[in-house]
Amino acid sequence: MLKNYGFGKKERLSPSKTIELLFNSGHTSLLYPLKVCWMEVENVYKYPAKVLINVSAKQIKKASERNILKRRIREAYRLNKHILYDALKKANKSIVLACIYISPDIKKYEDIEKKLKKSFRDILNDLV
Repeated sequence: MLKNYGFGKKERLSPSKTIELLFNSGHTSLLYPLKVCWMEVENVYKYPAKVLINVSAKQIKKASERNILKRRIREAYRLNKHILYDALKKANKSIVLACIYISPDIKKYEDIEKKLKKSFRDILNDLV
């Protein structure tokens, strides 16, 4: 199966009501340095998962460092989203997902990718 490695605007979570609902009633897992919040949604989007990526300015003071971390999280998600997409498409489900970086120091890409993959497996175990 041909994998789509893009990460376009339609895959990003933006409606503020959905974000508020996600943080108020969604599931949360803490996989240091990431906190992952997710929630199953009723309406099936074109993409099975919509994602929000956040790095707090309270934790990481310099904007350039926050941007580096957001790029690393986006890249890890972009290259590994097929794990999540394939299982969600088989189950005919959609989720919204928030990846929040919580560490006060900058972690390597490999650490972020490993934790993101583990969070995908945890989400799929709970959902499917």
